[in-house]
Amino acid sequence: MQLRMNRNISMTSTRASQRSDIAFAFAVAVLLVILWKIRSTLLLIYVSIVFAVVFTPAVHWVQRLRVRRWHPSTGLAVLALIASVVLVLAGFAFFVVPSVSADVQSFSGDLPRDLYHLREQVTKLPFGQHLASDINASTIESRVSSFLNPLLTSVVKITGLLTDIVWLILMTAYFIVDGKRSFRWAMSLVSREQRPRLARTLRDAGTRMQKWLTGQALLMLILGSSSFVVFWALGIRYFYALAFFAALANFVPILGPIATVILAGAVAALDSWMKLLGVLVFYFIYQQIENSYLTPHIMNTTVELPAVSVIVALAIGGALAGIPGAIVAVPTAALVATVVNEYFEEGTAASPHRDSSAEEKQAA
Repeated sequence: MQLRMNRNISMTSTRASQRSDIAFAFAVAVLLVILWKIRSTLLLIYVSIVFAVVFTPAVHWVQRLRVRRWHPSTGLAVLALIASVVLVLAGFAFFVVPSVSADVQSFSGDLPRDLYHLREQVTKLPFGQHLASDINASTIESRVSSFLNPLLTSVVKITGLLTDIVWLILMTAYFIVDGKRSFRWAMSLVSREQRPRLARTLRDAGTRMQKWLTGQALLMLILGSSSFVVFWALGIRYFYALAFFAALANFVPILGPIATVILAGAVAALDSWMKLLGVLVFYFIYQQIENSYLTPHIMNTTVELPAVSVIVALAIGGALAGIPGAIVAVPTAALVATVVNEYFEEGTAASPHRDSSAEEKQAA
């Protein structure tokens, strides 16, 4: 009798366990469906958090400004930062976007005539007749158009997503103002023993994200501005679009500068070989300056990721979420790398924080 009762109890508990497993699996499936439906909103929130991490030091810098005994509050500093960002975006949309769009359209319209001129120049070179036969105007024009049309569409989308931009600014401002409390709430979900280590790791990742994004933005600005001046001085057509492309392409290591040299050199060669030589000399000099001075000083102690990792992160981020995904791809890779270095590598004792704490104890 007792054996039968124990067997019934065991069967009942097994059925209850099976029902709970089914309910849990169903709940997970529903949760995944919901997350997939709101993936664009989640991406916007994540991008806002990344931007908040990047712009928080600027807010703190504004707060340190003092006029006698008065200094800006956090809210006023955030408003000043938002106003600055809005002014920059408005200036970009008013001055840069129309010129870039006009240059791209002019380039597409002038392409057949330029290709014919290029064929005439190539035929004058040794073995030029063989090379000129490979320059098929219709094929090249179709390929260039297939590249330019998505580019123009992306520019239009960037300038037209006002709602997302407004939400991005508002959420970024919220995370800056209420970032500490949100961070403490997130840390409260972790066990007390793991909380200090995880908090330190996330702060390290945030610092690396700040340094990489600000450093990369500065390098893009330097290359875009210098390319604009040089292309304008050389009299190269479409210098607005070429300088804009140079700045954007610098976001991708190795491949970006190569693509810029090829495109700018091809446009310069349509006019004269001397302009092509000027473009090659400029990029050669700039690469020496960037590699020997700019990158070591601007990007020092930042992400420390291999170039292939950056390219893979950009490809995955762009495929998953387009331009916003590409923007936050490398900072996300830095976050993952920091967590992996802290929790999964055997040499975690080499962490700078642990080294400094150990040195302080020995000094004491």
